[in-house]
Amino acid sequence: MPLAVYILGLSVFALGTSEFMLSGLLPPIAEDMDVSIPRAGLLISAFAIGMVVGAPLLAVATLRLPRKTTLVALISVFGLGQVAGALATSYEVLFVSRVVSALACAGFWAVGAAVAIAMVPVTSRARAMAVMIGGLSIANVLGVPAGAFLGEHLGWRSAFWAVGAASAVALVGVVTLIPRIPVPERRPRLKGELAIYRDRQVWLSIVVTALAAGGVFCAFSYLAPLLTDVAGLADGWVPTVLALFGVGALIGTTIGGRVADAHLFGVLLSGITASTVLLAALALFASSPAAVIVLSLLLGVSAFYTAPALNARMFNVAGAAPTLAGATTTAAFNLGNTGGPWLGGTVIDADLGYAATAWAGAAMTLVAIGFVAVSLRLHSRSRIVAGSLTAGSASAERSRQRA
Repeated sequence: MPLAVYILGLSVFALGTSEFMLSGLLPPIAEDMDVSIPRAGLLISAFAIGMVVGAPLLAVATLRLPRKTTLVALISVFGLGQVAGALATSYEVLFVSRVVSALACAGFWAVGAAVAIAMVPVTSRARAMAVMIGGLSIANVLGVPAGAFLGEHLGWRSAFWAVGAASAVALVGVVTLIPRIPVPERRPRLKGELAIYRDRQVWLSIVVTALAAGGVFCAFSYLAPLLTDVAGLADGWVPTVLALFGVGALIGTTIGGRVADAHLFGVLLSGITASTVLLAALALFASSPAAVIVLSLLLGVSAFYTAPALNARMFNVAGAAPTLAGATTTAAFNLGNTGGPWLGGTVIDADLGYAATAWAGAAMTLVAIGFVAVSLRLHSRSRIVAGSLTAGSASAERSRQRA
């Protein structure tokens, strides 16, 4: 892997910490802002909505701009968004700061993914994405639990200040260590990039990614109150369990990144099936502290085991438009990160309890498995057709030579 790919992964650490740290900060934010926990949970959806809108929008807006300059600008705006969140005096201001931060985060993901993919051969795409996603996994191991720890001892605003500082470090890394990437001789055209959306496999990939991510984060977004109110664990356990989820995410990313290039659909089917089983188990054994702790670790493994394959699949079916492919994957993940917490909040508001969020998540991942099966069937059929056409062309060429 080129050094620049690892720098991108390091930058994603700051982005990912901000994206997911609210899972451990919802109770103090809700209390400070005088809102309910489900409404505080909408701050997670706000970030995800910003990612959904920002990924394709900024990918299009920066299509012809120098890649390094774009990355520098986006990580700078992201850092300023964290400062605005730390200084927010109302729920509405905090909500807006999350959306702005998400727009910059989405753009960085889209452009950064395209840069990473461009620097490696086709057979290493999943591994390159695994390095970037590894930054996200480390964010879950270190950043998210650290945010919960800071929130418990120094107030939730301290977590935002810490992410702002991490963003400044990432900015220095991008400026000094990411090489200047030359603009291609043939500038990409928006019309050509948008043509990828005519492919039904692209839309299937979007649906699978959104459902797989949404199912996991339907439950994960409300893990803190589930741990304390249902499992009966003390507040001090929340950072530890979040860290275990992150450890699982790092393990899953490492394994998935190495296996997905050779067995992409196998990783998708096995990983999403595992998430479905684990979510159902979490719902059934939510009152058991030991079970919840173990299942949180395993859920991190299954969720991030599939992430490199989900990313690589999109680049495989939309390879003609790498920038929009990265943006579309980012948007798809965050469609799930928007819908999942919203569905979880709806379940809680219906007085079904925090454990029911895991049942709702399992239903989402179960539907995702069905769409993976459809995509696999279409993929197999297209390979058969392509093989027949190749054989026919070869036969015609042999006949021509004999003639």
